[in-house]
Amino acid sequence: MGKLRAISQRELIARLRQLGFEGPYGGGKHPMMVRNDCRLTIPNLHGTDIGVPLLVRILKRAGVSREQWEAVDE
Repeated sequence: MGKLRAISQRELIARLRQLGFEGPYGGGKHPMMVRNDCRLTIPNLHGTDIGVPLLVRILKRAGVSREQWEAVDE
């Protein structure tokens, strides 16, 4: 199993789409993506990467295992 790394918002959105999420949708301070009953807020870090601790929290909230995350093509 590889080590998680910081990623861009664009890469996060692309990978979440491959995992079945739709969006991102606007309508608030942050965009959101949806899959079934899960609404996931996407951080807007204004050009900086999403760090590993925040990525871990996002994946946990999304119900995505580390194996699923690593299996998605970048």
